[in-house]
Amino acid sequence: MSETKPPAPSRDPLHGVTLEAMLTSLVDFFGWDELGQQINIRCFTHDPSIKSSLKFLRKTPWAREKVESLYGFMLREQARQSRG
Repeated sequence: MSETKPPAPSRDPLHGVTLEAMLTSLVDFFGWDELGQQINIRCFTHDPSIKSSLKFLRKTPWAREKVESLYGFMLREQARQSRG
């Protein structure tokens, strides 16, 4: 009987994180106003909500990439703040 090693944990900070979880974290960290300044898209600047933003982001790859990038930046900022 051979033993199998469990897969190594992913080093990708986005691995296993849903778009909804990313967006919720960004709103908690930045707030809607700042999020709309960081990523100037209508779903963040005019009557924003998680539901409407998710609908737009799921069908707009370039906007989703911007959200994922900002989420990575936010994680780095949080890590930096917790160290110092």
